[in-house]
Amino acid sequence: MSLLYLHAVPAEPAKPAPAPSPPPAEVPAHKPPDAPPAEKPPVKPFEFADVEQKAKELARKPYSRDESGMPEFLTNLDYDQYRDIRYKPEKALWRDENLPFQIQAFHRGFMFKDRVIINIVDHGSSTRLAYSPELFDFGKNQFPNPLPADLGFAGLRFHHPLRKDDIFDEMAVFLGASYFRAVGLGQQYGLSARGLAIDTGLPKAEEFPIFKEFWIEKPAKDASSLTIYALMDSQRVSGAYRFVVRPGLDLTMDVTSHLYFRQEIERVGIAPLTSMFFHGENTDRFIDDFRPEVHDSDGLLIGRSSGEWVWRPLNNPRQLRISVFRDEKPVGFGLMQRDRNFDHYQDLESSYNRRPSAWIEVLGEWGPGAVYLIEIPSDAEKYDNIVSFWVPDQPTGEGKEYTYSYRLHFELDEFTAPGGGKVAATRVGAAIPDNTHRKFVVEFSSPTLKLLSEKAVVEAEVSASAGKITNTVVQKNGENDRWRLTFDLEPEKDKDPVELRAMLKSGKDALTETWVYQWNRQ
Repeated sequence: MSLLYLHAVPAEPAKPAPAPSPPPAEVPAHKPPDAPPAEKPPVKPFEFADVEQKAKELARKPYSRDESGMPEFLTNLDYDQYRDIRYKPEKALWRDENLPFQIQAFHRGFMFKDRVIINIVDHGSSTRLAYSPELFDFGKNQFPNPLPADLGFAGLRFHHPLRKDDIFDEMAVFLGASYFRAVGLGQQYGLSARGLAIDTGLPKAEEFPIFKEFWIEKPAKDASSLTIYALMDSQRVSGAYRFVVRPGLDLTMDVTSHLYFRQEIERVGIAPLTSMFFHGENTDRFIDDFRPEVHDSDGLLIGRSSGEWVWRPLNNPRQLRISVFRDEKPVGFGLMQRDRNFDHYQDLESSYNRRPSAWIEVLGEWGPGAVYLIEIPSDAEKYDNIVSFWVPDQPTGEGKEYTYSYRLHFELDEFTAPGGGKVAATRVGAAIPDNTHRKFVVEFSSPTLKLLSEKAVVEAEVSASAGKITNTVVQKNGENDRWRLTFDLEPEKDKDPVELRAMLKSGKDALTETWVYQWNRQ
């Protein structure tokens, strides 16, 4: 930068005067120009590292929850009154910008008390989405007082054209604690995923982390995916999450979670799934219901590092049941809805045959741990009584931090173990004439099994942790080209539960995944 110098002009010779003039003001030899405005440093574009930093800072502070500012009349809303509050579709974010995604928000109220901050990231710059009552249609609700101007939101949902280019279908929703759900083409909302499960299934209160702030990257006009960031917080852990959502026939989410622990946690559940099983074909007690089956998921599928694939049919037990499947290097796990036959449900409203399966595909190294399955007794279909998640062996505690990555698939098409026959049906009943024994009927299906002659040598490998297995029969079911295994269990007195395992083999070759089942006397 150059400087302008103001040089002094030579003075004329002095002339006599009656009185001396006051001395002239001192003139500097030179004067610096006005300084140009300082250049602003370039703004750092928003990125996942910013969310990680926020989560790390949260973990250093005492936990605080933001339920402030919500009037009591919103807290006292019942389920139907809350459902009557809807975001106005014409107010959907990006509606008039010809983008492939749109966003709508949920109003606070009912059980959704936490304030959730929503930010939009456009070309690296993050801007908070402002709340306004004008964004919502409140239906028949009449409120005694005006709504606060800074009330905030409870959650958000995303829309994308699944059926037609000009029709935006709801594809995913984040609402309540760290719960979220998603659907692909032709699917109907069913099971839920969660950011994290804490102390689930233990004889103490469960802790529910909260997604308290979101950042959504504004997509390009030709974008096929949407990136969402979330800040999670809870009493003993905070977390930074990134979701890359790819809608379509099946919807997938690439999930990265970076966890920062304040305190030690007894049971941390990674990639938790929550579902409902009221009754099904394997229910061996009377349920007074015109529908043959009622469930969002009918089994847990596990891909093990040994190459074995395990299928565990779900049940609605009379007592709390917890099953643990250990592994050193998990491939994946999921709560699946295999039965797609409408005749097995007969429910025109709930459409259980169109509820998605959810498969967790492990990305990277998770280390040793176990898949947990928790089945809770339930007397109605409105309760989510099934939970599954991965529990790592890694210790938690103040200052500990871990990162987990996985791909979450919401799908209608059945995920089948590579090269193996799958369990197609499980039925349980009394072994006549001795009603103290139980009969199990398990059917397996695959293209290979379908092609096998009924005279093919197919054998069963069946075992029980207690009791005696008798009357084992393997035969081809000519009505549906499946292979059926039947056997009786003679239980030992006072030895519950009984863990059962079975698979079909041809010589040393496994033809199917492994069927596992837990039977209880009561």
